[in-house]
Amino acid sequence: MDRVALRGLKARGHHGVFPREREEGQTFIVDLVLHIDTRPAAADDDLAKTVHYGVVAEEVVAVVEGEPVDLIETLAERIAQQCLKHEAVAQVEVVVHKPDAPITVPFDDVTITITRSRA
Repeated sequence: MDRVALRGLKARGHHGVFPREREEGQTFIVDLVLHIDTRPAAADDDLAKTVHYGVVAEEVVAVVEGEPVDLIETLAERIAQQCLKHEAVAQVEVVVHKPDAPITVPFDDVTITITRSRA
């Protein structure tokens, strides 16, 4: 499979288990790797035979900005399922970054990485 990567998608969400996270929200950053076969699209130079990464980016931001969840694991799963709705996407790797996580010690980032495929 070939890969289309989107890195650093940013959106404000209200995800987390603490009331402050739900009320104030915070920035989440998402990286995606979409596994697709690009040969049909390349052969015909046809966008309809691949995945429109601009549309995927908008959909992912909508998921992050949408209904709050407690866990970034749940958020990552929702993002993966949205990506797999695109026929060309056979597998997706999702990384959700939570750089403003409520941790009491110095840190750079908190991430979850999941990989999902079509069933």
